[in-house]
Amino acid sequence: MFENLTNKFEEIFSSLKKAASLDENQVDEGLRSIKQALLEADVSLDVTKDFIEKVKPKVMGQEIIRSTSPGDMVVKIVYDELVSLLGESNTDINLNAVPPVPMMLVGLQGSGKTTTTAKLAKYLEKNKKKKIMMVSLDVYRPAAQEQLRSLGEQNDILTLPIIEGQLPADICRRAVSAANLNGAEIILFDTAGRTQIDLQMMSEIKQIESIIKPTEVFLVADSLTGQVAAEVAKEFKNTVNLTGIVLTRADGDARGGAALSMKYVSQVPIKFLGVGEKIENLEVFHPDRIANRILGMGDIVSLVEKAAEDLGEENIKKAEENLKKGQFSMEDYLTQLRQMKKMGGIEGIMSFMPGVSKMKSQMDASGIDESVITKNEAIILSMTKKERGNPKIIDGSRKKRIANGSGTDAATINKLLKQFKMMSEMMKKMSKGNLKGMSDKGIPPELLNQLK
Repeated sequence: MFENLTNKFEEIFSSLKKAASLDENQVDEGLRSIKQALLEADVSLDVTKDFIEKVKPKVMGQEIIRSTSPGDMVVKIVYDELVSLLGESNTDINLNAVPPVPMMLVGLQGSGKTTTTAKLAKYLEKNKKKKIMMVSLDVYRPAAQEQLRSLGEQNDILTLPIIEGQLPADICRRAVSAANLNGAEIILFDTAGRTQIDLQMMSEIKQIESIIKPTEVFLVADSLTGQVAAEVAKEFKNTVNLTGIVLTRADGDARGGAALSMKYVSQVPIKFLGVGEKIENLEVFHPDRIANRILGMGDIVSLVEKAAEDLGEENIKKAEENLKKGQFSMEDYLTQLRQMKKMGGIEGIMSFMPGVSKMKSQMDASGIDESVITKNEAIILSMTKKERGNPKIIDGSRKKRIANGSGTDAATINKLLKQFKMMSEMMKKMSKGNLKGMSDKGIPPELLNQLK
């Protein structure tokens, strides 16, 4: 979502960092570029003007002009203001109420409320260890209630049985009674949306709020709505007691402005990002980490957390032990490839790395094919247990058999074996603390060549 904004900021800061000292004209030009980048990213004009007004006096200060690294000082000031704009720190879900704790999701039709309801339920079950019941209050959109029921069945999440013709207010009261009977600790209410804000919809969600008295009211908004998002947030904020925002389709080609504008206008925290269609594709929003990503400084913490979440404690311990011994098997490599696929492939992982635009330009220039992960996985799965344990025994006839089994050729198998050898050598170096050659200048050229 923030890729375009990140690229622009990286360009701006790259030129500022090259200067040994900065005069006021250079700083002013840099601020104009920042303002233009924000507007092009669909950040609303009011938000952009306020952001520049806060940054300008600090950047124009004499300590910047005289600093030994003025470019870095400017980056630090912009980073601090971005974090402030995005919300200082992530805000946890409020569970401070007698169970069943009611929460409601509001938003326009098509924003992804129903899918987000299921994602949030799965997140709460997994991370908060709570029993959830989902309730659809959308009695207007055809099959809306059925959609939530189906999501509940597919993901083993409890849903309130549907009674045709029942009004939203009556469904709310029935849901609370049902939750008390079946032991649900949290009730998620999926409210009806409209194609645009209207008086009837706002009146209905206000009535629902007064009946269930939710601890959380999440505004679910589509990242692709751009500057309209700020107006939507404002309208909902004026109607109900919004407590948080969930931005959907953050993995799409949105320009990122919605996140900045909505937080500013609504003055409620962004709590989650929807980053894919799968039930587990819901990320906690960390303002400081997002600011790092926007400014091209990477987000290694989130990358490590994402990897750890998928790998599991047992596999992490095993990987640590192997690293200490300098061991790296073909099974380890297979695990890594599958992990990369889960995390969005090579490009998905690179998006968390510092200097992301430089790395992506390297990848584009080198002609890296994302399908290499799938091909390599197929090759390893076509090997015998003995071959995985000792790849050195793989001769011409074995390569022919593996190629037939994986739908590849001998050349692709040779590339995989070279990659594996390189990874093994890297692991040995790391186990001895020898990190020579592993710098911050981007992807090592020899590794790039093997990924083609």
